[in-house]
Amino acid sequence: MKIVEGSLTTPAGKFALVAARFNQRVVESLVDGARDTLTRHGVAADDIVLHWVPGSFEIPLIAQTVAATKKYAAVICLGAVIRGDTDHYDHVAGAATSGVAHASLATGVPVIFGILTTDNVEQALNRAGLKSGNKGAEAALAAIEMANLLGQLK
Repeated sequence: MKIVEGSLTTPAGKFALVAARFNQRVVESLVDGARDTLTRHGVAADDIVLHWVPGSFEIPLIAQTVAATKKYAAVICLGAVIRGDTDHYDHVAGAATSGVAHASLATGVPVIFGILTTDNVEQALNRAGLKSGNKGAEAALAAIEMANLLGQLK
């Protein structure tokens, strides 16, 4: 049996980060984690392009637009949707999740979901590097692996 899988070797190409300004304190930590992971895996700082959007709901449009340019090996989406007292959380989290998946499928470019969906700010901060790793860094690793895997399949 032949096994085809991505690797964490330095992939060719640029990487786009699409980050939400809403809950910026949390998201900046995710961005830092993603940027650090990419550079530690050999991606040049000039090959990382950060796109800020107002909130997580706006991430899919920019992610799909950026991916459609075919200038990037992968697009990493970073945001934080934190539950509140209304149904707004459910709508934003669902739209962001579906939109990111659609962007990837529509463009054929890996569009990685690094959007936190948490019950409170403490959980978000913990997942952004305070206690339980950095989900931005994990999203960057997934982007590298997917870019390498997709490169093998083309």
